[in-house]
Amino acid sequence: MRKEMPVAEVLLWNRLRGDQLGVRFRRQHRVGSYIADFFAHAARLVIEVDGDSHGERREYDEKRTYWMSQRGVRVVRYTNEEVLKNLDAVVQSIADLCAQPARPSPLPSPRRTGERE
Repeated sequence: MRKEMPVAEVLLWNRLRGDQLGVRFRRQHRVGSYIADFFAHAARLVIEVDGDSHGERREYDEKRTYWMSQRGVRVVRYTNEEVLKNLDAVVQSIADLCAQPARPSPLPSPRRTGERE
């Protein structure tokens, strides 16, 4: 977890915080064993803001996104450049995603002890 956020994340956080989009986002929130830049539990939505270093981490990011999607969590990535140059459009696309119903996890729920098949 980082203490200092890149400028693009600060700008986006200022537009996501405080239920401004109708859902509560958390910053640097744990989702499984991963840390999401921003997470809205009610929308089952992770927002990632990727800097230049993410080109080198593509395989890791793909594995992480797959793991989350298998649990019904949508992952959307924006580059720092997208956020810096077109913040309003990024925020609008996030708002549109938040307005869509969250999808349930495709993984079966674990059975309780004593439950029949």
